[in-house]
Amino acid sequence: MYLIVTKSFPPDVGGMQNLMWGLTNELSKHYMLKVFADYHHNHKKFDEQTSFSIERVGGIKLFRKYRKAQLINEFIKNNKIEAIIADHWKSLELIKTHKKKICLIHSKEINHEKETNLNKRLLNVLNNVDIIVSNSKFTKELAIQCGVDRNRIVVINPGVSEVQKLDKKSLDKVENLLKYKSPRLITVSRYDKRKNHEKIIMALRNLKQQYPDIVYISIGEGDEEENIKKLVNELSLNEQVMFFKDISHELKNSLLSKSNIFVMPSIEYKRSVEGFGIAYIEAAQYGVPSIGGVHGGAADAIEHEKNGLICDGNDLDAVYSAINSMLKNNKYLEYGKAAKENSNNFRWDQIINKYKKILI
Repeated sequence: MYLIVTKSFPPDVGGMQNLMWGLTNELSKHYMLKVFADYHHNHKKFDEQTSFSIERVGGIKLFRKYRKAQLINEFIKNNKIEAIIADHWKSLELIKTHKKKICLIHSKEINHEKETNLNKRLLNVLNNVDIIVSNSKFTKELAIQCGVDRNRIVVINPGVSEVQKLDKKSLDKVENLLKYKSPRLITVSRYDKRKNHEKIIMALRNLKQQYPDIVYISIGEGDEEENIKKLVNELSLNEQVMFFKDISHELKNSLLSKSNIFVMPSIEYKRSVEGFGIAYIEAAQYGVPSIGGVHGGAADAIEHEKNGLICDGNDLDAVYSAINSMLKNNKYLEYGKAAKENSNNFRWDQIINKYKKILI
């Protein structure tokens, strides 16, 4: 039996939740699993539909981690466990066992200045686990710079599930929403500084001079939402930008499939940086190429000038030029075809083979 220890798990939503669900679901096809996850108010119905056991731990956050660790330590004592797979170094901090430990790293949670308390704590955990799974080459190098033992690190990119055929009603709804707007740019992400919506919108102001019917579809929510909407208003781009949030998975994917370019030229902001960017691969599955940022792990998902473009997200001219060059002569069609083909390498049924090798 293998233990999955995670703070992020469905029905809660987010990139980490999707990653841990995809990994756990695929592993469950090959091994017996037990999951220890944080409480979620809607978890019962979700948990009943899984093929593996999930134990939820609730309570005040400060005390929850101690209670959760106690439950896990007791479970390990009383059961035959092959290995523990954790979503975060903090998930392993209080686990006392000599069993094989595997910890995933993603960039943001390890990017602390050397010799700080958080840096010392993470090194105490990561340099004592058996295997560290980095989500990208970038994150691996970042971990080494932070003091993590390079010999413990393997790079395994996050996976994606095979896309389902989209409902015609949903696709027709999208076409009705977008009408004759073209070309179509899209971003699906939280609104925070490092996602760099601001530069996309500023570039859009110039792009609309060449492409009067251009539209930018922005799907998400977050702390920067009001600031982004204010900027759109200030630049008189209300006709060019469409905001969506709290929409169905089906509608999100339909909007994605009807778009031409996925744009997310991420930057580093206050030590927060994009470790990989699974959204680039999700777009690629629909034949939509991406523009990613030079800061972070986008290069693991986007091969520059083959299935997308990498640019400096801090440079407005670079963001504008990347979008414009992909729109010229419909270059996005060529990149989109290559992106879709490349996305097959990131399907969970392929990625899981890499995990099976480290579980032996």
